[in-house]
Amino acid sequence: MKNGNIAYSILELAIVPQGHTIKQTLNNSLTLAKEAEALGYKRYWFAEHHNSPYIGSNVPPLLIGYVAENTEKIRVGSGGVMLPNHSALVVAEQFGTLAHLYPGRIDLGLGRAPGTDMATAQAIRSDFMQAAHSFPQEVSKIQNYFSTANQGSKVRAAIAEGTEVPVYILGSSTDSAHLAAKEGLPYAFASHFATTHLLEALAIYRKEFQPSDVLAAPYTIAGINVFVADTDEEAEKLFTTLIRMFVGVLTGNSQPLHPPTEMTDELRGMLHHPSVYQMLKYSFVGSKQTVKRQLQTFLEHTGVNELITTTNTWALEDRLKSVRLFAEVMDEINKV
Repeated sequence: MKNGNIAYSILELAIVPQGHTIKQTLNNSLTLAKEAEALGYKRYWFAEHHNSPYIGSNVPPLLIGYVAENTEKIRVGSGGVMLPNHSALVVAEQFGTLAHLYPGRIDLGLGRAPGTDMATAQAIRSDFMQAAHSFPQEVSKIQNYFSTANQGSKVRAAIAEGTEVPVYILGSSTDSAHLAAKEGLPYAFASHFATTHLLEALAIYRKEFQPSDVLAAPYTIAGINVFVADTDEEAEKLFTTLIRMFVGVLTGNSQPLHPPTEMTDELRGMLHHPSVYQMLKYSFVGSKQTVKRQLQTFLEHTGVNELITTTNTWALEDRLKSVRLFAEVMDEINKV
């Protein structure tokens, strides 16, 4: 069922479109963030990915600073920092620094996955698997480094102590739901590609949630793919870019974002392949009226507090338009 006023946000991977440079892509990320701020989006998060020539979001803290410096009020953060790749102390120092520069605007989403293939994960950190198993302990370290209670400790992230950087637990299975509930932290699920366990994970989180100093009641965020256009046919055409992208990921043939084409029988066949369909299950594609109807059903089934969207189109102007139309849809939904 609907849970109050539904916030809406953007998750950015900075995927490089065919014919574009990484610099153009990152500049376009800023253009999108400025538009999102003007439209009332709550937050703009960067995901961490590695070992892809077509993804510009490798180092979220740098991109967070870039966007925060050039915007005024939208929250900016990580969706997320893949904690097993990093030292908890260094992450606390990075985000503590950002919090001093942009007070009240920085979020720290933490994930357990590597954001890459295992060979690259090992190259990033040779003890990655051990670090991944230690994720709950590393989250606690992060929280401790941000606490003023750590001021008397031998090891400190002094620049982070007392800064207001809310921690979010990210998940794509049920594992992190238990941790987020136990720690009383907000929980964001990567249902824009990992759809199988969304409802189960939300149920676990709500059932096991223990109030904390930072959160009195459960707070949930769901990731979704969104393509809104003037007509269903136009939105479907834009969606062909994402279908090709996911087919490339599943076949090990990653490529830059391709320009959209007409929705052919071949593409529909790709979309309805079980693996592709499962990953793209929570994609909302169509005119404002169509997407509004789809979203209302999704919100009734999930009861999430917030939607975080990805709209990976080839052309920036199509993305900006979809983001604008989606904001209009959400404003209509929130008025009901």
